[in-house]
Amino acid sequence: MRPLITAEQYDSWSEEVCADIEVSDGLLVRRPSRSHMHNRLARFLANALETAAGPEWYADGNFDVRLQDVPLTNRCPDVVLYRASTIDVMPARPEHILLLVEVVSPGPETTDRITKPAQYAKAGIQYYWRVEQFSNADPKVFTYELDPKTATYRASEAFTGLVKATAPFKVTADLTGL
Repeated sequence: MRPLITAEQYDSWSEEVCADIEVSDGLLVRRPSRSHMHNRLARFLANALETAAGPEWYADGNFDVRLQDVPLTNRCPDVVLYRASTIDVMPARPEHILLLVEVVSPGPETTDRITKPAQYAKAGIQYYWRVEQFSNADPKVFTYELDPKTATYRASEAFTGLVKATAPFKVTADLTGL
């Protein structure tokens, strides 16, 4: 049995070492390479969310979110909408985050559809979006909201070609132009 990675060990590693990995329940998980379309869609969503959310929120991708310390669970979502005042707090913590977005790519579908949402809900992240790009179709955005009583996500609405959200922020973005 492999020894579990601790938060102290992970924090001592360089950014280069951590760039292609995540940690789930103390075990290293290799992040697959992302396609140009995947990166473009994530960047588009981050820009649209940040514009819509206003100055109190920033939207970025490609940085660590520390969901729990023991056993260590450190994920790197495609887009993170987080409090602007916490920009220097790294790794980001669940209490600083409003929304996490995963753009599903071939390979980690089960992780993006099942494993990560369960981990995000357990950590208390209020909103989760899963974006799927089907061939020759507009991206489909599946939106979920945390049910605080069950600590699980409940599906809200799914949108094709349009990203929308409700309070505390509003965003409308046409994704068909990608």
